[in-house]
Amino acid sequence: MADGAVVIDKAGLDALIAVLTGRGRTVVGPTVRDGAIVLAKISGGDELPYGWGVELEAGTYRLRAREDGAAFAHSAGPQSWKTFLHPPRERQWSADRGADGELTVTEDRTPPPSYAFLGVRPCDLRAIAIQDRVLTGGRHVDPAYRGRRERAFLVAVECTEPGATCFCVSMGTGPAVGPGYDLALTEVLDAEGHRFLVRSGSAEGESVLAELPRRPADETTRTAARERVAEAAERMGRSMPLVDLQVLMRETLTAERWDDVAARCLTCGNCTMVCPTCFCTSVEDVTDLSGDHAERWRHWESCFDRDFSHLQAGPVRDSSHSRYRQWATHKLGTWFDQFGSSGCVGCGRCIVWCPVGIDITEEAHALNRERGGADGEGTP
Repeated sequence: MADGAVVIDKAGLDALIAVLTGRGRTVVGPTVRDGAIVLAKISGGDELPYGWGVELEAGTYRLRAREDGAAFAHSAGPQSWKTFLHPPRERQWSADRGADGELTVTEDRTPPPSYAFLGVRPCDLRAIAIQDRVLTGGRHVDPAYRGRRERAFLVAVECTEPGATCFCVSMGTGPAVGPGYDLALTEVLDAEGHRFLVRSGSAEGESVLAELPRRPADETTRTAARERVAEAAERMGRSMPLVDLQVLMRETLTAERWDDVAARCLTCGNCTMVCPTCFCTSVEDVTDLSGDHAERWRHWESCFDRDFSHLQAGPVRDSSHSRYRQWATHKLGTWFDQFGSSGCVGCGRCIVWCPVGIDITEEAHALNRERGGADGEGTP
């Protein structure tokens, strides 16, 4: 076919995992564990969450059994691929004092793993592109991130069933897959069977595809794949107001709505931990009891932490009001000034994993109404 699309079945998906493993890659994909669909190392297709979906709402996440046996009919879980490309904790260097008192400092240069990510959602594919821009696109490149990213193979999966907290259409990030993948899958289940439409997006993707049991894409499968993605776009559970969000954030810095959300926000930082684009880190130094060995570790940090903006005179953002406003206005507004795009991809994780159910889309609509925008503007 002109676009090189092919069709594989469940056995072909098993073969994909085997081929990637055979090429020395650590395959990471969705699997059911501890009452959630999480991302973890997998060795075979039987570990994928066939027959499992999720029920999402603000502050709520539940697994639910499906009757159709779909593998990828679930929404974003508590993790994103950031966990693997930009880990929560990473050693920077270690120092040892020898018997002669000399101090030797050794930079941590652990060889980067060769990952294959299976099941990257369109919103998360965009999130990876955003983190690429943040961590490798400027003057100050993160070499550890770049090493892992350059060796990563991305198998994207188009969304056919959005969750109640998804709003990728508002952010222009889904449910159809965008650029940046090595292989892209669209899952189809109908009277013709359970299968996957597959197309390649890179030379390596084409090479991997050539090793799989496959058949040329037929028009029935192509049409079904297009229709399911189009239907998903019509079933988004959330939306942002149909306004320029960068301007909205800039024009509502003194809005009373910030007081309302601050009264509910626990400043726990859950939203930043689950966000696939938040990138802030801090460092800590640790030593053993003898004082002869020390290490420096980098770890994720959150702008909701009171000490995050601590200067000599004290914290710059001392209130929950100022910290929530900083996070939201940066994510939806000033991220454009720094990196040329929004920092939000519409995955909805911050809504689901907020313990008090704060909804960033609800807050944006409220700010727009307070500014004088049409009530409910942008609501589907």
